[in-house]
Amino acid sequence: MDPTTKINIPESALERVVIVGGGFGGLQLARKLNKANFQVVLIDKNNYHQFQPLFYQVAMSGLEPSSIVFPFRKLFQGRKDLYIRMAEVTHVDTTAKQLQTPLGHCNYDHLIVATGADTNYYGNEELERRTLPMKSVSEALYLRNSILDDYEDALTTPAYDDRQELVDIVIVGGGATGVELAGSLAEMKTHVLPKDYPELAVQEEFDIYLVQSGDALLKGMSANSSEKALRYLEDLGVTVLLNSRVTGFDGRIVTFDDDRTIATQKVIWAAGIKGQPIPGLPEEAITYGNRLAVDRHNRVKGTDCVYAIGDVAYMEEPDFPQGHPQVAQVAIQMGEHLAKNLRYRHERGEEWEPFHYSDKGSMATIGRGRAVVDIPKPEFHFAGVLAWLVWLIVHLFAILGTRNKIFVFLNWLYNYINYNQSLRLIIRPAKAR
Repeated sequence: MDPTTKINIPESALERVVIVGGGFGGLQLARKLNKANFQVVLIDKNNYHQFQPLFYQVAMSGLEPSSIVFPFRKLFQGRKDLYIRMAEVTHVDTTAKQLQTPLGHCNYDHLIVATGADTNYYGNEELERRTLPMKSVSEALYLRNSILDDYEDALTTPAYDDRQELVDIVIVGGGATGVELAGSLAEMKTHVLPKDYPELAVQEEFDIYLVQSGDALLKGMSANSSEKALRYLEDLGVTVLLNSRVTGFDGRIVTFDDDRTIATQKVIWAAGIKGQPIPGLPEEAITYGNRLAVDRHNRVKGTDCVYAIGDVAYMEEPDFPQGHPQVAQVAIQMGEHLAKNLRYRHERGEEWEPFHYSDKGSMATIGRGRAVVDIPKPEFHFAGVLAWLVWLIVHLFAILGTRNKIFVFLNWLYNYINYNQSLRLIIRPAKAR
């Protein structure tokens, strides 16, 4: 692409706000700038928003991918001040105030980096090459295909050891993603797989391992919630390995730091995330976890009119001296706050208000009727059926689109009644003939 080529966006007398990334933060910012005195441009690699907290349910055949995605163009129908372009930003020139993409370059007056985070393998190329991540709908669907493929292969594998490699699964990472994956897999093992694969000795042969490098699950949540989650998983038959670190995986054997091994052909990596800053931003702005250091106004260190929100942003404030947790609520609140500063205080030439994160709590589900919830103010921790219902309601209302809410609710209701969702399909993309 000729670097002089411009993305086809109408010129305007209004200041242009370019948002890179349509996740929770970028989407909230774009919505809150409705009818403001800006021309808003949203750039994303996909043409849809992904509801990340439910990726694991797609991977475990609990939901269709279409139930947790929502097209940007449908969401912003009627917005004459907003332009959507599907492209990957490859570089930013902060001096020229210009982004480079395969479609051409795009000038900006205000740039918001909302590119989120990707899987962190901590520099281990072998693990990056051979383990399965789950940071997008496509990765969740690939994981679903892989799991079901191995179950089908197990039917025609007579040797016990070879069959074990196919059906045993190791999940690395004891955060919310790992815990929810393990719980969902355990319920599938108990209630679904014996009916789908009566020829296999599911209960005796299928093993699920959850590996956590620390001494507790759900780091960042209360000790009470961590202990409850551990007990729920063990009750479901999951083998939880605390204080254990995976150092290698050759495709058939998982190796630990104490030289223990587990034979498996499938390792799901949910052990950490890292920010995805845009190339071209100042090196001094890159900090912990590959995130962008920002001030209390979300301005990226060493730049002017460049801001970062959500998982890619690292902001210190008195209540969060080591930065905010990389969760959806932080991104949503940052997007809304930055929109207010741009829309009202920037236009009036007033001093911007600093961001302050209001922690509304944390939650995780470990299967039907099993969940944990922490509420910080007033401090309150609870678990079990009530926590599970709260988790369902919060996530249901957070999903975009009435159709999606209805479909997800009906899927959950049907699965609650009989555990026999008919979504265990191996769907592989193929080129059209």
